[in-house]
Amino acid sequence: MKQIAFACALALAAPLAVSLPLTLMAPAAARAAEKLPLSAISAYLNGITTAKSSFTQINDDGSLSTGQLFLKRPGRARFQYDPPSGAAVIVGAGAVVIHDPKSNQPPESYPLSRTPLSIILASHVDLGRANMVVGHDFDGTATIVTAQDPDHPDAGSIQLMFTAAPVELRKWVIEDASGARTTVILGALETGMELPGSLFTSGGGGVPSNLR
Repeated sequence: MKQIAFACALALAAPLAVSLPLTLMAPAAARAAEKLPLSAISAYLNGITTAKSSFTQINDDGSLSTGQLFLKRPGRARFQYDPPSGAAVIVGAGAVVIHDPKSNQPPESYPLSRTPLSIILASHVDLGRANMVVGHDFDGTATIVTAQDPDHPDAGSIQLMFTAAPVELRKWVIEDASGARTTVILGALETGMELPGSLFTSGGGGVPSNLR
């Protein structure tokens, strides 16, 4: 249950190491020029209304989970974990609700506003907002933005990795207030499809077969 909760509710880690041959390592000035500006990243995120992707989750203890992610901005998301877990993390109506069929306990719930994921699910993403971005780097392959909610800096931070041409979200890492880190690596992100509202309600059942 704790590992599932960290998927979206609570977490920052260094990006996956990328080894580049010396011939591909550009001088610092050249690499900086390739870094995506925050305005371009904000525009990309604001342009997403619906999206889905497979994902691989690396938990704080090193264990792996896989599943499907569904987004419906603003404010809604669903992490559907593959069998044998069958768990789901549903974000909607301002809350993050964790359903674990293997648990005898009722679903856990957290306010979305107290999780770093609220940054990318906001109705208007503005990474230029004061004190929101605490890191903006380029690793030779991707732009890495580390952000926190200025109103709730104690809720943790989220590190987002984007590639360019075209801009695409590839990965995020969430760090909670205790320092636990969870990485979510996305597959190909499909956008613009119809997603039923029932996907994002706690009593809405499973994922329709046409979306799997």
